[in-house]
Amino acid sequence: MFEHKRRAGALTALAVGVALLATGCAVDSGSEGGSDGGSGDSANLAITFLPKNLGNPYFDTSSTGAKEAIDEFGGTFAEVGPAEATPDAQVSYINTLTQQGVGAIAVSANDPEAICDALNEARDANVKVVTFDSDTNADCRDVFINQADAEGIAKVQVDLVADQIGGAGEIAILSASANATNQNAWIEMMEEYLASDYPDITLVETVYGDDDDQTSFDKTAALLQTHPELKGIISPTTVGISAAARYLSTSDYKGKVALTGLGTPNQMREYVEDGTVTAFALWNPADLGYLAAYASKALIEGDITGAEGDSFEAGKLGDYEVGADGVVLLGDPFEFNADNIGDFDF
Repeated sequence: MFEHKRRAGALTALAVGVALLATGCAVDSGSEGGSDGGSGDSANLAITFLPKNLGNPYFDTSSTGAKEAIDEFGGTFAEVGPAEATPDAQVSYINTLTQQGVGAIAVSANDPEAICDALNEARDANVKVVTFDSDTNADCRDVFINQADAEGIAKVQVDLVADQIGGAGEIAILSASANATNQNAWIEMMEEYLASDYPDITLVETVYGDDDDQTSFDKTAALLQTHPELKGIISPTTVGISAAARYLSTSDYKGKVALTGLGTPNQMREYVEDGTVTAFALWNPADLGYLAAYASKALIEGDITGAEGDSFEAGKLGDYEVGADGVVLLGDPFEFNADNIGDFDF
């Protein structure tokens, strides 16, 4: 389905301990580089990561990768963020970081427009802005670190559910928030791919769990009650897929309704091992954070501006090039299943 390139191979070597971040306070890496990065120059390598919300294992893992990179090049890592992934919850954090004069903000946007004014004020103050995982409008940031292109992410999830339900029947999508840029792009591609390649599969409904475990759990139950002929669910969100799996694993639908989407191995391992889930996909979120950190460094030091054709070095991940609209592509999604899930720890 996808050629597993060097980044997929790097997944196998990675063992990341996920540390849940319980508060919205900044978490300093303890690096001694400070604002001049410890490199003897004037570069302000204080880089703060602003995920959609804290306490989310996916973003805990991406921040682990970011901290690894920032420690490598002698910068200062911090993370701040809201407890809930609402459209404008990130604005106050961006304003504070601008006032503090950080070198760069790396943000996964809860909404493509709600934080744009705040980000552009940061940029006017010479703070570099990198989006990762979920983008803003292109004129609100310098570069976007895309975990995989929308077409590839959509295709792998549709192919997985199609394989699991025999290419025919009703399916539904359990997404994150209705305004999530990345989710909506993937869903649009899924709809197009279903129409062109799987005419016998009908998408009956898309619902939103707001990246909240209980809401996603309840939405799964409602889907199954509303659509008694449902054969499969795609959940392109790590919170949603694990909540849906938890519901299915203790219900009469286990083994009857297929579930796939995007999840982390540690969240999904028990559900793969007990037969609730056959296969799911994801990129390596630690690599995503790692790459976002190196892109931030390259912007701060003036190695790139975000223009198409710019290139920079990203530590163990190698060299990357900025594509159209300031997008840097991490790589292809990776499929996890019973044969390989034991090889991963994140």
